[in-house]
Amino acid sequence: MKLRYLPLALFTTLLLGTTAFLGGCATTGMDRSEKTSHSIREVDSEIRKLMAQIDETSISLDALVAPANPDLKKAFVKYSDNVTKLDKNGKREIKRMDEMKARSKEYFAEWEKQGNAYTNPEIRELSEERRNKLAAIYARVPEATAGVRGAYLDYMKDLKEIQTYLSNDLTPQGIETITPVTQKTVQHLDTLKASFRPVLVALEEIKAELHTPKK
Repeated sequence: MKLRYLPLALFTTLLLGTTAFLGGCATTGMDRSEKTSHSIREVDSEIRKLMAQIDETSISLDALVAPANPDLKKAFVKYSDNVTKLDKNGKREIKRMDEMKARSKEYFAEWEKQGNAYTNPEIRELSEERRNKLAAIYARVPEATAGVRGAYLDYMKDLKEIQTYLSNDLTPQGIETITPVTQKTVQHLDTLKASFRPVLVALEEIKAELHTPKK
């Protein structure tokens, strides 16, 4: 039982950046496993929320440049609010993914150290196999973040420059002039959304590995 759940407890520390789940003998392996699964779901959920914010920002931009918009100021304020939210949330999630990459080295190094301490060769081999399997899956998350970062920065640059342009010329003529540019942002939008897919796939695989069936 302890062999099965100890790595999952460490995995919680990796994802949340805290040692809470490693402290105290009162916490059972089952408790740590459940908390780990919850933390994985939380990371997955936050990324999906960010993708929803991306869609909402895109919709507000479409509404802003819609022909014969009756209230440009109101539409611009809504668009600007969405750009601010997306900028804040996007930076936070990218930072989190970067931190996961840094902690993974510490996490697997500690796991290897503990595995080498086993005197039973069969247990040591099982620990190594499990560690290698999770390491291979987990490595896909930081690998995928490189694509997310570049796509995110490209899209945010588009959004912010459109925002700046319209803050100086929020008129029907200004809207008409910038509309061809806004239409081109769709390409960067599609690239950004596609860049999240490998991350979500990797998280799903990790969740499957850590899943404990309910009895």
